[in-house]
Amino acid sequence: MKIIAWERGRLKELVELWNKELAVDFPMREELFMQNSFDDVNVSYDSSYIAVDEQDRVIGFVVAKRWQEKIDVKMDTKKGWIQVLLVDSAYRGKGIGTTLLERVEADSKRNGVEEIQLGGDPFHYFSGIPDQYKDAQKWAEKHGFNKRINTYDLINHLDKKYDLPVDNSVAFTILKKAEQEELISFLERCFPGRWVYETMKYFEMNGDGREFVVVKKKGQIIGFCRINDSHSPFIAQNVYWSPFFEQKVGGIGPLGIDANEQKQGYGLAIVQAAMAYLQERNIETIIIDWTILVDFYKKLDFNPWKIYGVYLKDLK
Repeated sequence: MKIIAWERGRLKELVELWNKELAVDFPMREELFMQNSFDDVNVSYDSSYIAVDEQDRVIGFVVAKRWQEKIDVKMDTKKGWIQVLLVDSAYRGKGIGTTLLERVEADSKRNGVEEIQLGGDPFHYFSGIPDQYKDAQKWAEKHGFNKRINTYDLINHLDKKYDLPVDNSVAFTILKKAEQEELISFLERCFPGRWVYETMKYFEMNGDGREFVVVKKKGQIIGFCRINDSHSPFIAQNVYWSPFFEQKVGGIGPLGIDANEQKQGYGLAIVQAAMAYLQERNIETIIIDWTILVDFYKKLDFNPWKIYGVYLKDLK
């Protein structure tokens, strides 16, 4: 076994290994893997590795990330992520995973990372370790990671029609491209950090606004909800696993309402509006990723689909 550098030329082999091990739950596309594991500027090429056997065949890999964007959106520069660490099942129990992890941790510390998370990275695949992979969770705990919380992906197969909410005090609309700066200003004021970053990246990647439902009061944005489908400018997190389904899949989230306007039902209403707009686009199944608000979304017929354990480790 040999450890080599992270390399785009190995894309096909890396995706083949992913699908050999994970496709039954998380079918991978080369386009998605390139987007998330090579093109994301936060990928740590100096601390991501590929394990190959004596015949130079890929038998494992690890993708590490740290915040490397030049824009300031109040992200934690002391935090790092392991996007995915995967070893061919035929080669497990030989210390390959441990070797890859130790390299990432040593490199991350040299780069000033003080805490590392499994998943939850910018352009992530998972919010944590999928709950069905109990052995992986035990392995993480053995190597010093502590579980903080469970998060959920939810699903609704749209067995009925959802109408736009009727509320004379507000209006629900699809964002216009000309409203880009207004939306970003709203997010910077009400939800600084990751959601600002993701929205900036959306427009940077030629988004035109069709992926945002906004709620306005007196002409001002007081809330937003992201929606995604196969026509979005990049593959968004809540439609990553669309190949798993025969029907058309859409995604909802993130979403948020100005703190000064909460407790008036606007949050649930904007989700319903998002569902109505997606149904107009002939979406048949909607997925909400990375949430803990299971009871909230149940009010609109969403149910848990996947569960993840969020694991972190202090490197200080």
